[in-house]
Amino acid sequence: MTYLWDDPANFADDALTGFCELHADLVRQVPGGAVRRGRPERPKVAVLPGGGSGHYPAFYGVIGPGLADGAVSGNLFTSPSAQDACSVARAAHSGAGVVFSYGNYAGDVMNFGLAADRLRSEGVEVEHVVVTDDIASAPAEESERRRGIAGDFTVFKLMGAAAEEGAELAEVVRIGRKTNGRTRTIGTAFAGCSFPGAAEPLFQVPDGHMGLGLGIHGEPGLRDVPLPSAAELAEDFVARVLAEKPDGAGGRVAVLLNGLGAVKHEELLVLWRHVAARLRDSGHVPVLPEVGELVTSLDMAGVSLTLTWLDDELERLWTAPAWTPAFRRGHITEVRGEETVDEPEAETVGYAPAADSSRRLAEHVVAALRRVETAVRDAEDELGAIDTVAGDGDHGRGMVRGVSAAVEAAERAQLAGAGAGDCLAAAGDGWADRAGGTSGVLWGAGLRAAGEVLGEHAGDAEIAAKAVDALATRIRELGGAEVGDKTLVDALEPFRAALLSATTSSLVEAWGEAATAADRAARDSARLVPRKGRARPLAERSVGTPDPGAVSFALITKVIGDYLTGAST
Repeated sequence: MTYLWDDPANFADDALTGFCELHADLVRQVPGGAVRRGRPERPKVAVLPGGGSGHYPAFYGVIGPGLADGAVSGNLFTSPSAQDACSVARAAHSGAGVVFSYGNYAGDVMNFGLAADRLRSEGVEVEHVVVTDDIASAPAEESERRRGIAGDFTVFKLMGAAAEEGAELAEVVRIGRKTNGRTRTIGTAFAGCSFPGAAEPLFQVPDGHMGLGLGIHGEPGLRDVPLPSAAELAEDFVARVLAEKPDGAGGRVAVLLNGLGAVKHEELLVLWRHVAARLRDSGHVPVLPEVGELVTSLDMAGVSLTLTWLDDELERLWTAPAWTPAFRRGHITEVRGEETVDEPEAETVGYAPAADSSRRLAEHVVAALRRVETAVRDAEDELGAIDTVAGDGDHGRGMVRGVSAAVEAAERAQLAGAGAGDCLAAAGDGWADRAGGTSGVLWGAGLRAAGEVLGEHAGDAEIAAKAVDALATRIRELGGAEVGDKTLVDALEPFRAALLSATTSSLVEAWGEAATAADRAARDSARLVPRKGRARPLAERSVGTPDPGAVSFALITKVIGDYLTGAST
């Protein structure tokens, strides 16, 4: 368990602040993460790893010469928002472009993708390197669907070394993708991890067993197997990874034997003794192997083994010096340009004068959002428990963070004189910017789309249906999910269909019928097998449990329906 915190909801932000205070000679904090202290003497490609917190030293622990130029840091196990990614990229960009690198998770892909679109519109060159090293999460013929886990570190290291040598953006990206294609990881957990303030871990491993094929976001292993000895685990790990040796690869390998948070270093050394022997017996030569904690998962008791097959080019970059708070190799002198710290200007949003009817409706929008916030807070533990079955258990916490930010943003807009549509759009922006994750970007984009349709219109059944239609369309376009994939879409689509087909002219009745349809569909999602997101590798385990996104969507529609009923009486 986690023993020290102030407010569990702010744990990730507090840890980042403490890190930047401790290493103020190397890094400085910016909104959304941290960057190197000072500017490079001449323009260089900015290598920016990112993802959720809880994995220290990934991601901000590897900021420094020879490795990362900054890191984008989301909430615990939650992808950072697009706004976070843009903020860090603007602070780190020195004129030669930026490359985001992150694990293959839906929230990261969407948020970093949106950030890249914004930055390109500002004239910044942006590329992506997505890490897919986890051999347990999909078969080799579907490697593009694999998760990114501890192999992140190798990819970051080699890209950082290339950028430090002065390589251009396209070359840094080529190195990153080449490294990813030659990197394989297998992991296992002996006990689950727990969020700060939580009384129980996110998952349990049966006594005398381990969960083979775990993720790094608190997801349980793909299956539980009897706990082996160190020698047996080493033999199994090495055999699994070597079975996926890339075609044409030689025998020299970069090796990471990675602890996930609660395995003692001495235990890793015992395991390494056997791993090294198995690699030598198979004709492989470990090159500057790393044994320790490089990509963790809070306090998870677990280990992972990563191999990256090297050629002359990659070996030069792997052995190149680096100097960061958490990883140091050789000696490197950073040549800095003039120290510049651009303080972000306070963003002011102006609203066109709204009609009295729209401002009155805005009061109802804000009041309904407050009701939703209360209901989601009350359901936080339940939503988290549903998510732990085949996910990382953060859905409840992420929804609370998102809806709270939405309420704050809508209230500010209302005080500034905004109408109902602008209040709803502001709520969406607040949700997306503060929550991050898949649900954050989807709810944020959906609410903004609904607000744009609502505009200055009155709140009748027809315009409500059009706004919901816009919300659903935007979520479907952005997330790419279909009905049956076991996502929030499985409750969203029945809700949209019921609202659009309502024959009554009463918004209260139409919404109530649609909310009932959403609730029924959310409960029915328990029988589905997930085809997208973090639950996909644990598909069979998910059967019998409803999708947390569908459940939270149905809850929100019910709360709004209850508010409409009360407001109409």
